[in-house]
Amino acid sequence: MIQPRSLQQRLSIFLILPVALLLIVMGFVGFIFARNLFLYQWREAAILKLQRAAHQVDMRLARTKDWILIFNQVAGGQDTFMLQFWAVEQMKKQESVNHVHLTWNDNQSPPAGQSDGQIPPMGHMAAGRHQGMAARHLIMRRFHSARIREITPPRYDDAIDHETVSLISDLNDETGQSIGRLEVVLNFDVLIKNVRESGWWQSNEAYLVSDSGKILTSTATVQRESLSDSDDPLRLETVKAMKTKSYGTILGEGHPPKEVSGFYKLQEAPWSLVMIAPGKAILSPIVRFRFYYIAIGIGFILLIVVLIKVVTGRTVVAIKEVSKAAERVAGGEYGEPLSVKTRDEVGELTRSFNSMVDQLIERMEMKQAMNLAMEVQQNLLPKKMPEIKGLDIAASSIYCDETGGDLYDFLEINGRDAGRIGIAVGDVSGHGIPAALLMASVRAFLKSRVTQPGNIAEIITDVNRLVARDSGETGQFMTLFYVVIDTDKKILRWLRAGHDPALLYDPSHGSFEELGGEGMALGVNGGYIYREGGILDLSEGKILLIGTDGLRETQNESGQMFGKDRIEALIRQHAHATADTILTSIIHAVQEFRASAKQEDDITLVVIKVVR
Repeated sequence: MIQPRSLQQRLSIFLILPVALLLIVMGFVGFIFARNLFLYQWREAAILKLQRAAHQVDMRLARTKDWILIFNQVAGGQDTFMLQFWAVEQMKKQESVNHVHLTWNDNQSPPAGQSDGQIPPMGHMAAGRHQGMAARHLIMRRFHSARIREITPPRYDDAIDHETVSLISDLNDETGQSIGRLEVVLNFDVLIKNVRESGWWQSNEAYLVSDSGKILTSTATVQRESLSDSDDPLRLETVKAMKTKSYGTILGEGHPPKEVSGFYKLQEAPWSLVMIAPGKAILSPIVRFRFYYIAIGIGFILLIVVLIKVVTGRTVVAIKEVSKAAERVAGGEYGEPLSVKTRDEVGELTRSFNSMVDQLIERMEMKQAMNLAMEVQQNLLPKKMPEIKGLDIAASSIYCDETGGDLYDFLEINGRDAGRIGIAVGDVSGHGIPAALLMASVRAFLKSRVTQPGNIAEIITDVNRLVARDSGETGQFMTLFYVVIDTDKKILRWLRAGHDPALLYDPSHGSFEELGGEGMALGVNGGYIYREGGILDLSEGKILLIGTDGLRETQNESGQMFGKDRIEALIRQHAHATADTILTSIIHAVQEFRASAKQEDDITLVVIKVVR
């Protein structure tokens, strides 16, 4: 796995590599396409050249063959001998014809002055009709049909000091028996003169071969009788293709091929023209193209590298500055804001970083303020439980934020109210600093008022008036449950100001009683007059539980609430235990129930157990 460690490495790997790969693939595909195009063009050009050369040879052979055909067609007609003589004379006038031999099977002697089978010139026919007819009768006979039986391969003729090719026709009677032979001797050099004068014959390895692969003439330096004698696969494949096709091209081994060949069959003779050319000569343009393409591709890659280095250099430097500044900020050193040098994304990143640092500083200051507020608020809560004869008390508050609006406090009533203790549990609407401030104000009002004469209804009425005066315009309010326990008489009085009812458990009957009553939350209506909830006797073992709504409304990951039933079940289960044990078991059960779900509200719980 490639794991770049810097931006430049990432750009080099993920930009240069794809570009280089793309250039390589395009170059390979382009080279293959161009190579195939050049080979196709060479094939077309080679076939065209071979066809043109073959056509020139075919034309010379065809003209001679046409006069042989006329010589055959005039047999048996009127003035046969005269027309035959005329046809033979026309044969002799062809450029490539050396001489014509006419031979009869009965070996009849020719006229005086003529060699056996040789046709006299047309001038001899001018002397007398009868004499001319007699002469013609000596060397001409009637025949029924003739056909070209053989076109001989080139052979050296000592008499004329060059190679010749013979067109041999058998002369047959009505029964199909051969009665004579017509042989037209052609000058092989003249026949293929145009072929040898062509540029491709002189510049490439070329052959004129028979259908069996025998070499009639060639430009090869290594002389061999047949093209099949070579152990070269290209030549053997060419001979094989010549047996099934009239023309074609063959690619040799290698990429590009070392050699390529082309062949074309003549129509008038059982011969084929073969051209063999080196692949490098044919593909030299594409080889040059490949070299230039590779050189240009490397140049482009180097140029891209330089551009990336130049373009990303400043970017990398700016990003490194931001990275080092982030490390300093993580270590608590904020320093001066970074200078913004560009208007691009890097400049935007620098501006965002400076803004982030400013906000971070503000948040850190706010965090410090919140920690201080939390410390102050924690100091407002009782640091230890009061030691009251006949009562076992435990209490706790769990805030969902650094500060909260829940309140619990124990109020010692002096003077004429000696022997009594007040217990207040409150819940301010909302969370955070505003709720904590209102909680602190209510606590101060309550502590100040309980030192003055009056019953609990009068006390809470006065406190409500003060709260409404301070927070009426903010819309904040606070619910409160206030209870006063007379430790001497074992009775309690309570007042509910919009708060959840407290639960009183009697273990002797295993029953719960809700301490409810009418009452409005503090701060909603400053003129509201509160009334006591009632008076109850407290016998030994009874348990009083006062909590905020955050306890029973705690939700788990599925959105299910903890509920009052679970609280009652826990009280029954631990009724024999101390108040602290009951408190701890309830708090622990709530936390297990909530699991990983977020705590949405503050939780406050006070447990009071009557003991001896």
